[in-house]
Amino acid sequence: MTSSEPIQTEQSPILACTICRDVQNFELLIVDMEEALGEQWGDLGFEDAIPFMEQPEAAHLEFIALAIDDMDEDNLAELTNIISAARERNIRTLLIAEDVTPASLHHLLRQGANEFIPYPLPPGELQNVIDKMHAVEPEPEPVPQQATVSLSSAAESREGVLIAVQGLAGGTGATTLAVNLAWELATIDKKNSPTVCLLDFDLQFGSVSTFLDLPRQDAAFEVITDTEALDSESFGQALQTYQEKLHVLTSPPDIIPMDLVSPEDVERVVGMARRHYDYVIVDMPSTLVQWSEVVLNAAHVYFATMEIDMRSAQNAMRLKRALQAEDLPFEKLRYVMNRAPKFTDLSGKSRVKRLSESLGISIDVHLPDGGKPIAAASDHGEPLALNVPKNPLRKEISKLAVSLHELDQSDDKAA
Repeated sequence: MTSSEPIQTEQSPILACTICRDVQNFELLIVDMEEALGEQWGDLGFEDAIPFMEQPEAAHLEFIALAIDDMDEDNLAELTNIISAARERNIRTLLIAEDVTPASLHHLLRQGANEFIPYPLPPGELQNVIDKMHAVEPEPEPVPQQATVSLSSAAESREGVLIAVQGLAGGTGATTLAVNLAWELATIDKKNSPTVCLLDFDLQFGSVSTFLDLPRQDAAFEVITDTEALDSESFGQALQTYQEKLHVLTSPPDIIPMDLVSPEDVERVVGMARRHYDYVIVDMPSTLVQWSEVVLNAAHVYFATMEIDMRSAQNAMRLKRALQAEDLPFEKLRYVMNRAPKFTDLSGKSRVKRLSESLGISIDVHLPDGGKPIAAASDHGEPLALNVPKNPLRKEISKLAVSLHELDQSDDKAA
């Protein structure tokens, strides 16, 4: 049924409406609407949508199909108003889009659009969505409450070892190292393992929660943005427990500006974590922020992951210059070569040596390429020790954890 036909008959109440700039631009949608609803649908322009929803004829309206293309992206405010008006009347919004940017789709879905189908519509997809709307939804199961971590404010401070990990380029394995190093330390001794806390400070795109299959909680956002009220109880409530051995502060559920967190906020969170744990592992963002200096100064070890490529070499040099220019403790950096050449790859080992000499740095840790199982383990939400315990990368990270723990134990004895 198109706009040139009556929008309602006495026998057939209107159950749905397409809303678009010109319905003729979505001919396949017309066909699907007629197959699914027969005569019980109508077509409206953007300017007619809200006035129609206020009329008695819209009393039986179940959903609107808001069809847009790239020419409508300058009109997001009007589209948002239509979605809001439909939501206020308990009318579902089906978003049908062609050549629309992900940012615009994300905005409209956040404003209340219920479903999204790309145009041209996949065969049968419109009918599937309508069937899902008509299906009787089961009662939602109660969401189990995440057990909070109990931390005592009266306990003596542990003055834990702070280990930071930062990637010098994307995909150099910083989060993989941080997550698995934390797990290896937390399970290093079956009888008397140290306590370990993993902090995901990549506030925008941190993936520690994905690597450990943990939900992102609003409490994490509250802790890092309201540190003046931070105490042992509130910090423990923001932490999550993985396998009853590792405590984790995930990144917030939503992307937040990096400068929303001040150096004082980070200092308080790190100080609270060090007070209650033997080891605190921090997964840093790849970018330098105003509070990076706080973590660098407090860190006992600051790992910088890289690969044998030009981008890593250039970024390593730039980071070195930046830290030296600000008179920051550049010597704390321990460079980690990810996907390092094998023992028999003499050419590759020679390249690493030349890279180290040209940058004037020492590459202390060499991690082998673990192959596809590494990504599979991360997607599965398990540390390598649980998913692929015999993988060469897992074995090397385990050795690193042992050496760090032994060094810490020897320092304690010397003290």
